[in-house]
Amino acid sequence: MLRFKNSLRRLVTATMAAALALSMTATAFAAEPYRTYTYDTWEDAIPSQSAYRVGKAVSGADMGLSRLSDPNDSLFVSEDASDSLADASDLFVDDEREEFWVADRGNNRILRLNSDLEIIGCYTGVMDGENETSFKEPQGLYVKTSILDGKHYIYIADTGNSRIVKAEVKSDRELDMVVEYLQPESELYSVKTFNPSKVIADAAENVYAVCKEVNTGAVQFDINGEFKGYYGANRVEATAAVIAQKLWRKIASNEQIQGMTRSVPVEYANFDIDEDGFIYTVTEANTSTDAVKKVNPAGYNIWDNEVGDEYTFGDFESAYDATATQSFATKLTDIAVGDNGLINVLDYTTGRVFQYDRMCNLLCIFGTKSSNSSQRGSFVSPNAVDTLGNNVYVIDGTKDNITVFTLTAFGQDLHSADELYVQGKYDEAEPMWENVIKRDGGYSLAYIGMGKAALKAERYNDALYYFKMAYDRDDYDKAFEYAREDYLRNNFGSMMVIVVVLIAWLVIVKILHKKGIKIFRTIFGRFKKKEGK
Repeated sequence: MLRFKNSLRRLVTATMAAALALSMTATAFAAEPYRTYTYDTWEDAIPSQSAYRVGKAVSGADMGLSRLSDPNDSLFVSEDASDSLADASDLFVDDEREEFWVADRGNNRILRLNSDLEIIGCYTGVMDGENETSFKEPQGLYVKTSILDGKHYIYIADTGNSRIVKAEVKSDRELDMVVEYLQPESELYSVKTFNPSKVIADAAENVYAVCKEVNTGAVQFDINGEFKGYYGANRVEATAAVIAQKLWRKIASNEQIQGMTRSVPVEYANFDIDEDGFIYTVTEANTSTDAVKKVNPAGYNIWDNEVGDEYTFGDFESAYDATATQSFATKLTDIAVGDNGLINVLDYTTGRVFQYDRMCNLLCIFGTKSSNSSQRGSFVSPNAVDTLGNNVYVIDGTKDNITVFTLTAFGQDLHSADELYVQGKYDEAEPMWENVIKRDGGYSLAYIGMGKAALKAERYNDALYYFKMAYDRDDYDKAFEYAREDYLRNNFGSMMVIVVVLIAWLVIVKILHKKGIKIFRTIFGRFKKKEGK
C-alpha cells in the first residue's frame, strides 16, 4: 500500500511539473529543433525551458576556406585545397586570443579561425629545421601561451604519424618544431603502438596524451619529451562478474588464474584542463565508474564515489523524447570546462550537451542526434565541444560544420543565479531564481536556491516550503531543525511560565494530599452540593 502511494505521488508530481513546464515553454520548444528536458528528484526526465538556442551553423564556405585554393590570397595552399572540412575531429578555443583551432583530420591540416569563425591561418605541416614534415590525420590539438617564455605554442596529436608535435606558432602559415614526442622506449610502456588521439599540456608544459589501446591512464611526458609514466587511470567497474572473479581468484589454482580474463579499466575518450590545473576526463564506454572525473595534479579523482560523493553525468537509462521514452547507451565523447567554471559534456550517442556547474549540479541539456543534415542544432557525428564566454560550440565530423549555441533569457537568469549560488551568495541569487521559476515552474535547483536564501534569512517556513517543492530531504531536515530551534527560542518564556505553573500546581496538590485533603474530591464534592441545591 505504501509503495502504491509513493508511486501515485511521483506520478501526480511529475504530471503537474510537466504540464506546468509545457505551458510555460511552448514558445521555446517551437524555436528549437529538439525537446529540452531535465531530471527530477526521482531521475525521471521532465520537460524544461531552453537555456540555449541555435545561433548559427558554420560550414567551410562560411569560414572562407575557398581562400586556401586562391593563388592570389595570402593563405593560398594549393589549387586543389578543399573548401570544406573533412571528418573534423577536434575543436579548441584559445580564450586569450579568442581564436578557434580545428583538427581537420580528413584534409590533413590544422585550421585557425577568428572569433567570427573565419579562416585566418592554415597549417599542413611543421618545420623541423629546414625540412617540413606533413601532418597525417591529426585528431587532437591544444593551444596555449607559455607562462615560462611567453611564446605561442600548439600541441598536435598527429595520429597518422604516430607522434605528438609541440610547435611554436610563427605566422598564419608556419609552425616551428620544438619537441616531437614519439613512442616511449621504456619497459613501462607495454603497448606495441603509439596512436595519440588527444593532447593537453599543463602550466609546467608537461604533456598528457590519450592513446588508443592504453587503458592505464594518460601517457605523460615532461617538457623535454621524456616519458614519465601514466596519469590518472580509470578504475575497473565493480560489476557482478568482476566481483565474482575476484572471489574465485582467492581459491583458484595458478593454472586456473592464468586462464582467467583480466579485468582492466577502460581508456579515456577525451579530456580538458582548467586554469587551476585540474584535468577533467570522459570515458566513452557505458560505465558508471569514472565516466567523468576531475583529477588533481597527483592523479587522483577528487570526485571519487568511494568517499561518499554521488555524481551522475549524461542521461540516465531513458530520457524525454518528443514521441516516447527511449532507452540507449550513453557515449560521452568530449568535455569542455569554460572560463565561467561550467562543465560541458558531449554525448556522441544522442548528440546532446549536458551542462553542469562547479558543484556538478545539472543545469541544462541541449542539442540532439538526427540523420537530417539540414536540421540546425542536430548532429550526425558530434566529435568535440568547446566554449567561448557563454557560447557553446560543437563540431560535427559528418556534417563538417560548427554549430554555435547562444544563451536564451532563461539561460542568462539560470547562469547568473547559479554563479551566485555556488559562491554561497544565496540572498543575491534569490531574485534570479524567482525569474527562473517564472519561466520554468518545475526547475528543482531553483527551489533549492530559494530555500537556501530563505534559510540564510531565517525565514524557516519559506525554506521548508521550497525544499519540499524540490523534494530535497536533507535540506528540509536541516530547515526543520532550525525552525524547531527558532520556535523554542521565541516561545521559551511562555513555555517556562506554563512549566512553572504546572510544577507549582503539582507541589500544591502533593502538600494538600499529605494533609489528607483530596483536592479533586473536595472540588467535585462542592460542585455536586451546588447541583443538589
